[in-house]
Amino acid sequence: MSQFTTTAQATAAAARPHLIALHRAVVGLLFACHGAASLFGVLGGAHGGGTVAVGTWPGWYAAVIQLACGVLVVLGLGTRGAALVASGSMAYAYFTVHQENALFPLQNGGEPAVLFCWAFLLIAALGPGSFALTGRRE
Repeated sequence: MSQFTTTAQATAAAARPHLIALHRAVVGLLFACHGAASLFGVLGGAHGGGTVAVGTWPGWYAAVIQLACGVLVVLGLGTRGAALVASGSMAYAYFTVHQENALFPLQNGGEPAVLFCWAFLLIAALGPGSFALTGRRE
């Protein structure tokens, strides 16, 4: 093994928790923005400028999950649990809303749901990384 390989591996190992934290923060923020848009009409609102009516199934509940889980993931509080709930909600969204329109995400508009689902599953598996409010206890 060359000196370069050893140095590159050491650098990658040292950067890993920070890269995980950056991934967690970006994905969580984007998810929270979707929830805030649907609930409060900010950032363009839900589906072209409006809000989701309170208590409607599944839209309002999905928006609450997006906002709450997104904020928890950004902060690194209960990260694994929040990410697992977020991942499950996106799997549900894909299979109940998108897949009935076509088989592939590119055809049925389900790319965001699939990407969020897998991104949150990765966060649930890897944990919060560095700079989480709960620290390394998760």
